[in-house]
Amino acid sequence: MAEQRTWGGRFEGGMDELTQEYTAGMDRDLWAHDIAGSVAHARMLGKQGIIPAADAEAIIAGLGEVLADFQAGRVTWQPELEDIHTHVESLLRAKIGAAAGRLHTARSRNDQVSLLNRMVVREACDIAAEASAALIRVICDLGEKHASDAMPGYTHVQRAQPITLGHHLLAYGEMFLRDRERFLDCRRRTNVLPLGSGALAGSPYPLDREMVARELGFEAISRNSMDATADRDFVAEFAAACAITQVHISRLSEDIVLWASAEYGFVTLPDGFATGSSIMPQKKNADVAELARGRSGRAIAELVGILTTMKGLPMAYDRDLQEDKAYILGASNVVLPTLRIFAAMLPALTFNLDRMRAASGQGFSLATDIADYLVKKGLPFREAHEIVGRLVREAESQRCELNELPFATYSALSPLFAEDVLAITVDSALADRDVPGGTAPKQVRVAAAALRAAVG
Repeated sequence: MAEQRTWGGRFEGGMDELTQEYTAGMDRDLWAHDIAGSVAHARMLGKQGIIPAADAEAIIAGLGEVLADFQAGRVTWQPELEDIHTHVESLLRAKIGAAAGRLHTARSRNDQVSLLNRMVVREACDIAAEASAALIRVICDLGEKHASDAMPGYTHVQRAQPITLGHHLLAYGEMFLRDRERFLDCRRRTNVLPLGSGALAGSPYPLDREMVARELGFEAISRNSMDATADRDFVAEFAAACAITQVHISRLSEDIVLWASAEYGFVTLPDGFATGSSIMPQKKNADVAELARGRSGRAIAELVGILTTMKGLPMAYDRDLQEDKAYILGASNVVLPTLRIFAAMLPALTFNLDRMRAASGQGFSLATDIADYLVKKGLPFREAHEIVGRLVREAESQRCELNELPFATYSALSPLFAEDVLAITVDSALADRDVPGGTAPKQVRVAAAALRAAVG
């Protein structure tokens, strides 16, 4: 039905049904944003005398009725109308008649689409930033609660040195804080009004773009009409922020999956955030963590997709850019629910603190502390490293931990050893890391407070 399209006059006959389906937009749920933009545009057109004031008032009132129809679920999607913009205009025409045709004065679908995208990304950034903040606050609570609870720290998936559970969890809090900052930074660059740029060359009408920007909450207006209609950097930035966030969650998920295994036994999964096996009655699977880990691939794919779409486009607008909403919505639909469910799941985990503490002193994890003991007595670190390495070999041969070796073994390797070397423990090792950023319980509490303050 060509007469229902915004561009039908140039064409004879109807569009092939395959073409209708293939070219249809993915914006059917974005009616609130489109209507808000149209209301602001109509109000400006009337105020500037570009269209009759009575028509502007009719358009604004009619759009209010269209909004109510969408909110009540009374709108049936019509594929032949292509996208949400045409749906809104068609519904408006049914309510107020010919005056609806004035709504598209002084705008193109190119700048209208860009406006919609910026409003959607801006809102998604707000939601993601708040969801990140909520997760960070949960982590701060856990960090403070477990500031003194020892666990093994790992490098190369091998036990390295004792740390505290609070310190480990707060590391993820720092990651999510950077993620939040990326969303807020993306929002700042997104929050530029493109409306008034037309198809690519600007508008011949006396627009008050600042008025529209104020009404829609934009902090600035675009300076170049071609860039305004062709720019999708803000989509790529949003997708990048989502991908990095999901990768961080994936790393946390990997820890949870490992910790919940019988081999580690550090965490007991809450029933509400786990599933079982269809064949093995004993199984409790970390499906939330596993799915979050798996969905990082989807978030990364959205970033790759928008960058690939943009990479070869000539200026200005090209229909390829219609795909942008798929990347926005795809990234949002992965990251936002994941942030929310992790904020709910983490407090429900049961940490097996006794097992974690016992493991923190195993695997020669105090070897570095013994080397530091010698360094503090004046021995160069490389020599201390060599001596303690020989102690480790001896402990391996005797199948014991370092603090189970007789003192005679120590004294035979260095006269700097005194019997107090056997008093080096997990707790003393933790307490010694009392520097800003360290794993000493005091520093963990300071870091948790600072992280909480950074979120606000």
